Amino acid sequence: MAVTIKDVAREARVSVASVSRALNNHGGVTQETQRRIHEVAKRLRYVPHSAAQSLITRRTHTIGALLPDLYGEFFSELIRGIDLAARGRRLHLLVSSSHGHASEAAAALRAMQGRVDGMLILSPHVDAEFLRANLPDAMPAVLLNSAVRDPAYAVLNVDNYAGAFAMVRHLLEHGRGGVGFIAGPEGNFDAQERDRGYRAAMAQHAPGAPLDVIAGDFSEESGYRAGREWLQRQQRPRAIFAANDMMAVGCLYALKEGSLDVPSDIALGGFDDIPIARYVTPPLSTVRVSIADLGRQALERLAGQLDVPGQPPADAHTLGCDIVIRDTCGAHNATYAKERR
Repeated sequence: MAVTIKDVAREARVSVASVSRALNNHGGVTQETQRRIHEVAKRLRYVPHSAAQSLITRRTHTIGALLPDLYGEFFSELIRGIDLAARGRRLHLLVSSSHGHASEAAAALRAMQGRVDGMLILSPHVDAEFLRANLPDAMPAVLLNSAVRDPAYAVLNVDNYAGAFAMVRHLLEHGRGGVGFIAGPEGNFDAQERDRGYRAAMAQHAPGAPLDVIAGDFSEESGYRAGREWLQRQQRPRAIFAANDMMAVGCLYALKEGSLDVPSDIALGGFDDIPIARYVTPPLSTVRVSIADLGRQALERLAGQLDVPGQPPADAHTLGCDIVIRDTCGAHNATYAKERR
């Protein structure tokens, strides 16, 4: 049978209240009594019951994170940033995935109720109506990369539009007269904003040039398929901008399979600056998002709400991006572009 706090109290010859105060460092007991209680608890291998503590404190000291997927470098970096910030505040992290389905996102949110003090949510299925239906009103939440504009929820976004605009402009300014685009999944806020940035840059800096868009889903495989599709055409774009690095890596592999030289034959740019981007051959030019810092800032914003219950969430905040110039775009005379958005 599991050792209880009553067992510790009996062995240490003190009250249950004294054991609780000693183990939680709340004072009210002598140093000698506290030492004896800790020795007994260690000898009996007593582990405090977190659920019972939560009933008293009304805090689980656990944060929930709902993500669309747990696969890939973007999400591992995001979780790393959240986890580092959580550990700094002595908070635990409970992570779940919606796997691309609204019903699973709803089930995950409901399953975490009572287990977490607040939620970090990145999901294409989330809007204000969805949140009101599946999240208690009293549950603090921070939304990442979301179109939701509701005073009940804090929002932290990446400037996807400006980042995409800057990358396409850079490709055009370096003599790439036509830029093809591998789009992200429909209904995804990040993908929609990057698509908007691509179209705006083409309209402003290459007016009259045809748009060349191939659908993708943020996976390497969809980038590879897009690259293969362009290989089969006689007329190819002079440059390709992929809406994320995973698709850019897949596309790069397809182009090399087709014996095309990147960047001499086709330049290539991505978005996110995942760790592998600098290690592919040639190294990938991309839009840098500080992914781990995005996770850290989201956790800090949520922790701020927990520290001051009832405080209205902060307004929506947007993180800037840098474009990182490596070898795939052919601009060898700079390490970083001067554009910052």
